[in-house]
Amino acid sequence: MNIAARRTATLALLLLAALPAFARDSAGPQAPIAVQMYTLRNAGSLDQQLKIVHDAGVRAVETVGTQDVSAAELKQLLDRYSIKAISSHVHLAELRTGLDGVVDFNRSIGNTTLVVPYLAEKERPTDAAGWTALGRELGQIAKQVRAKGMRLAYHNHDFELVDFNGRTGLELLFAAAGPELQTELDLAWVARAGLDPAVMLGKFRGHVFAVHAKDNAPAGQAEDEGGFAAVGQGVLDWNAILPAAAAAGVQWYIIEHDQPRDPAKVIQAGADYLREHLNPAVPASANARR
Repeated sequence: MNIAARRTATLALLLLAALPAFARDSAGPQAPIAVQMYTLRNAGSLDQQLKIVHDAGVRAVETVGTQDVSAAELKQLLDRYSIKAISSHVHLAELRTGLDGVVDFNRSIGNTTLVVPYLAEKERPTDAAGWTALGRELGQIAKQVRAKGMRLAYHNHDFELVDFNGRTGLELLFAAAGPELQTELDLAWVARAGLDPAVMLGKFRGHVFAVHAKDNAPAGQAEDEGGFAAVGQGVLDWNAILPAAAAAGVQWYIIEHDQPRDPAKVIQAGADYLREHLNPAVPASANARR
């Protein structure tokens, strides 16, 4: 090798070393796929859980609160596996009484999206007026969150999808909340409520931060797993859902399974399915956002 060739090789090595770990680790542009860490809650230590995400080729997660560690420890582990936190589930009570602390923690780990994940039974409205009132409150919290440089989203189950004179509780909530509040549609729970996920995505077009990409097993199957299935291995019509999600402006597809027997297998299967089927459904504008 001559002197010029050696210099070129040395320069290439120096440039590679200077690249962020995320870029070095990636085989190409990353699809907008993440993992909800609740799926991995029984899969060993937090370090082991993040390794499962990394080994599945996924480089983003949605955390469950603080994951029971300090912000510094969580950020260190995320960096170890070249994973970024794209959102965090934070209970409504914490947003009501400790918003500054929640924001500080998430800012420290590089996350800018907070998601209300679940309403305890006593917190759930029972009529249209109640859903409207909750929507107004969440809209105000969303404005506070936005003023702090973050955004707020709401994640559904099936109880928000009860009909009130032609509109679901979820629709009433968002109509009252205003434009600051985003939605994180859980597609399997939408289907369990007897509604079409593709149609529901259309109703929230332009306001869907993410979907929880999960599937329902055929009736009577996978009962020990809560009736859920890995993405693409259940009864949801992904051929209709993925184009509808792209049209709705979905930014992230977050793999989740509530009761997996084998979390690593479920995450790998979901990631493989989405990588294979997602790109044709994602418009160029979505790729530009990433």
